[in-house]
Amino acid sequence: MSEATYSIGEGPATRVSLSLPEGTAEAIRARVGKREFSAFIAEAVERELRGRVLDEYLADYEVRNGPVSEHARKRARQVFDEVFAEEGEWLAAG
Repeated sequence: MSEATYSIGEGPATRVSLSLPEGTAEAIRARVGKREFSAFIAEAVERELRGRVLDEYLADYEVRNGPVSEHARKRARQVFDEVFAEEGEWLAAG
């Protein structure tokens, strides 16, 4: 039987141990409440992972093709904003 693989944000929940500075934990609780604490952390980690994936892709692209022009960066931001606004997944970068 093969193990399932999941993308960022997919799959069943799994328990992990997490240590945070108390001030950070209190700030999270104050904003989202105790019941939404885990969901807030999961969303923050997913955003960070997606950002790193994009950074890695961009770095690889630039190694292969040279620096990305400012025009291409602006166009890419526009495309991402439009697509993710439609999907309701990521906040607009613009």
